[in-house]
Amino acid sequence: TVRDLKVISRTSTAKYQSKPSNLKTVAQELGVSTILEGTVQRAGDKVRVNVQLIDARGDSHLWANSYDRDFKDVLSVESEVAAQIADALKANLSPIESHVLAAARTENTEAYDLFLRGQYEFHQAQSSLSADAYDRADAFYRQALARDPNFAEAAAELARNRLSRHWFISPLAPAELEEVKSLIDRALALAPNSPEAHFALGLFFYWGHRQYENALAEFNRTLELQPNNADARAFCAWVYRRRGEWERSLADSQRAEELDPRDASIPTNIGVTCNLLRLWNDAERAELRALAIDPHNTQAAMFLVLTRLTTTGDVASARRALDDFPEVIKGLPGGAGGPRGATGAGDVSAVVGWPAYLDVNERRFTDAFQAVEKRVVNDDRAHLQQLAGGVAIRVLAGEPEAAKSMGEETLPLLEARFRERPDDTFTMTELSWIYLALARNADALRLSRQAADIITLEKDALAGVSFQIGLAQIEARAGAPEEAIKRLRHLLSIPAGGAASIPALKMDPVWDPIRDRPDFQQLLSGPEQVGPNK
Repeated sequence: TVRDLKVISRTSTAKYQSKPSNLKTVAQELGVSTILEGTVQRAGDKVRVNVQLIDARGDSHLWANSYDRDFKDVLSVESEVAAQIADALKANLSPIESHVLAAARTENTEAYDLFLRGQYEFHQAQSSLSADAYDRADAFYRQALARDPNFAEAAAELARNRLSRHWFISPLAPAELEEVKSLIDRALALAPNSPEAHFALGLFFYWGHRQYENALAEFNRTLELQPNNADARAFCAWVYRRRGEWERSLADSQRAEELDPRDASIPTNIGVTCNLLRLWNDAERAELRALAIDPHNTQAAMFLVLTRLTTTGDVASARRALDDFPEVIKGLPGGAGGPRGATGAGDVSAVVGWPAYLDVNERRFTDAFQAVEKRVVNDDRAHLQQLAGGVAIRVLAGEPEAAKSMGEETLPLLEARFRERPDDTFTMTELSWIYLALARNADALRLSRQAADIITLEKDALAGVSFQIGLAQIEARAGAPEEAIKRLRHLLSIPAGGAASIPALKMDPVWDPIRDRPDFQQLLSGPEQVGPNK
């Protein structure tokens, strides 16, 4: 991107036909005034690229050119076209921008084709949170690097894909994270001014280690290299959210949405922020905006369900939100938004999974158990989630014998997982519910507190609330009701809407052991914080 120009990303434009019939409508949806059209004609080893720049407001041509190249040199056209368009639009290029535009991605057409296939699968994975899509992207990126070992952008995008899978699907072991860091180092050694490599390094610090200052430094470096990079601007917003800087997070996320209005992940995350702030109407509008762009977006769908549930406690309304969503959403384990690995969800709804937890909220425990049993299980980790979810449902249903029997079966498997990954906070959450099923209340409290001590509110204002509510749930069921109510009172006084809302407390059976206490009933008639902290 160029500082003087707002350039819409391929993510947003890929949704349109190759030759849209109404350029004016497309321009309005993208928030731009000019559109670049191009065609490629190939005859043997020769290629002609025809490019034209159109003012969509009046359908007038601003600039056009043709480029004749040997097929092996066709990729060199890209940077030449970009520079000429900037000149046609009278945009001033800084030295850094000129350098970035001039840098060739690769001269190997096979590598570039594989890279584009990887990009397609990665964007599919971002929408669906499908492990298979992440794995297909991984394979294409690796093949691209095999064709051209000096393809810096392919190395950076492979790292990004692995980090995204780590965050949303299943956490990487420390040694695997170091492999990802080596990929990023390789990309930066090949192209020190690569925006993609600096962005991937920011993700490594953020998603890999929650090192927010280092992450912000890399995202800001990306913005120096590409001033209108919507991804970098958005991830600055998400880091500010983790730090509890709510106004700053909202401002940057709104700027990112202006830069890339057709990227569904941005309004999805704006909805998440508004949900935390208990700005329920804003949250629902943002998720609906995301789903209008991408009806198959798993995160937007599940956060819409969560918002409707926490706003009113109306399960029927939450269920209606699922009616038009793809089947993949209806079988996802983990918390709202799909599988929870490195994101570290710490409450029982993450153990049971959505939308099965909708059945729990309606006390349809048999339906909830059957929903968990019917999930497609493709690997050992998913099988463990299925087992733990079933145990938690039996505990919530008040079926101690069934819970104990299933807990005894699941315990050695989860403990083995925990020995392999002693810092895996999601496994800690699952194990705490197994210990409850086995009446090992002290162990359940110990492990839940351990998880909450790793992901604190100070370290992560987003995920931290999940571990606080999860600890309160264990306290409520393990003989520490005063501590549970004190924790709930605090959560209702801070931005924690996705975890704690009065309608949800009234409805959720997890609170049944303390429901009749006067101090719990007092919470239900008291206030809850709306908006950023006062």
